[in-house]
Amino acid sequence: MMQRITVWGLQLAAAAALLCGGSAWAQIKVGVVVSATGPAASLGIPEKNTIALMPKEIGGKKVEYIVLDDASDTTSAVQNVHKLVSEDKVDVIIGSTVTPNSLAMISVAAESETPMISMSAAAAIVEPVDAKRAWIFKTPQSDSLMASAIVDHMVAGNIKTVAFIGLTDSYGQNWWVQASKLLEKNGIKILANESYAPTDSSVTGQILRVIAGKPDAVLIASRGTPAVMPQKALKERGYTGKIYQTHGVANNDFLRLGGKDVEGTLLPAGPLLVAAQLSDSNPIKKTAMHFKNVYEKQYGAGSVSTFGGHAWDAGLMLEAAVPEALKKAQPGTKEFRKALRDSIENIRDLVISQGIMSMSKTDHSGLDQRARLIVKIENGKWVLAK
Repeated sequence: MMQRITVWGLQLAAAAALLCGGSAWAQIKVGVVVSATGPAASLGIPEKNTIALMPKEIGGKKVEYIVLDDASDTTSAVQNVHKLVSEDKVDVIIGSTVTPNSLAMISVAAESETPMISMSAAAAIVEPVDAKRAWIFKTPQSDSLMASAIVDHMVAGNIKTVAFIGLTDSYGQNWWVQASKLLEKNGIKILANESYAPTDSSVTGQILRVIAGKPDAVLIASRGTPAVMPQKALKERGYTGKIYQTHGVANNDFLRLGGKDVEGTLLPAGPLLVAAQLSDSNPIKKTAMHFKNVYEKQYGAGSVSTFGGHAWDAGLMLEAAVPEALKKAQPGTKEFRKALRDSIENIRDLVISQGIMSMSKTDHSGLDQRARLIVKIENGKWVLAK
């Protein structure tokens, strides 16, 4: 009888430990920061929509997503990530939508030793992989990778001169750094370098200076709907050269707002944007089409966005990395966050909606040239350029 009581008491004590302070049954908490309002809302909304479609269980653990809106504001992004790591005690962070916000979030994520998967493009978010960026990863193609696609296309098209206009923030300026380096290396002369803020109401002065030298092509380094304004201004002033945009415009709001003024635009994009046009032999097609079908079943035909794909791919990374991390530690602990960081860094040959990802200790983007192609806007649609 005494032995039964002792065993029962031990069982009660073990159960109490699990309920009160143990983490063996803890769920995985994913903190998400998106720009669902403000100038970048056309990018952040499909990301927020995608979070609702992501797995609610990974590796036998329930997953809770805590989604916060930074309103396209850097200060709000930092406040949000502080809340997620200090109050909500998240195991991993996804976000934010835009480069300036993601850059601002890095210190908080690193100091709290919480792995962060950015949905922004700039190479500076993950390069170089120093003590802080050891905790930071990202899903979109880097501006350096996409800039090389544009310059390769310009070289093939015998472009000799180009003018540049980009956002004043870190997205536009990082694009300038990457593109200007490649243009000069390939002997393409840069005739102008202009900039504007995403909240500006006019770019007339900048566009007059852009077209003054009659460049063969203009490269606009902007994102979302603010990218339409300089292109409209170019068309209004009769510019007939080639116009290149970045992968920051690869959503349907750009097409809707730009209308006829964005016809003929060339841009680098991930496979998801033209998934149905890919060869059946392309291993990325199946994954990209799966996400497209899941998203459009929920939100309507034609609603899929590459920006939603960036969020979806973060989910695929977690599905690959979490089971390995769970072999070493349990959610809700510092040890689990470290194990998850290590598992993400060890992702190899993961097919995502935008490419095939292989991370390493020196590469926290993990994408190669299979993640980029040139797309052209024809009749209000995205068409794989020939």
